[in-house]
Amino acid sequence: MPGKAGPLALFDREKTGRGQRLLAGVDEAGRGCWAGPVVAAAVILPDGWCPEGLDDSKKLSARQRDDFYEQIQASALSWGACAVSSVEIDRTNILRATLRAMAGAVARLDPRPDLILVDGLQVPDVECPAEAVVRGDSTSASIAAASVVAKVLRDRVMTAWDLRFPGYGFASHKGYGAASHRQALVRLGPCPLHRFSYRPVAELDQGNLF
Repeated sequence: MPGKAGPLALFDREKTGRGQRLLAGVDEAGRGCWAGPVVAAAVILPDGWCPEGLDDSKKLSARQRDDFYEQIQASALSWGACAVSSVEIDRTNILRATLRAMAGAVARLDPRPDLILVDGLQVPDVECPAEAVVRGDSTSASIAAASVVAKVLRDRVMTAWDLRFPGYGFASHKGYGAASHRQALVRLGPCPLHRFSYRPVAELDQGNLF
């Protein structure tokens, strides 16, 4: 259940003028993965709303993320998500793909925010004012919520892809550079879900792709 407004909610409240403006937090998941899409989420929370324990999704267990995801879905004023494929990541680069995913997530918000806070150093090209917040997923309630939504959705996508491309362990490591993932790449070669512009994938013999 939501508790008293803690530091993360108070950070957002200072940015909104105590609820006078709609604020959206934006974050991504999967930027460093060797396979699969990058997924971004944007979330508008009610003023002062922040469940106790909400934090950067990387600091939470899978069960905690799922619990917070359900609470965010039930309580958010609006949320949006967007995925950009590994093909697009290879065609452009991961930064451009990430910013495109973020812009797509913001575009899905209704109502539209007056301000977005983005985790990291750069902001996407959007129609409303935007601010970058370093370590924002540990600073802002709305960015932390977006972090959770992006991570949960991407994990579910990768679990589904595990059925299409068995043997790589996508359901367990979600495309990150785990030792088991590297071993599967050596054994099987890359699959169409992999990011061929990433060195760990590019260095492997791709003759076994098909």
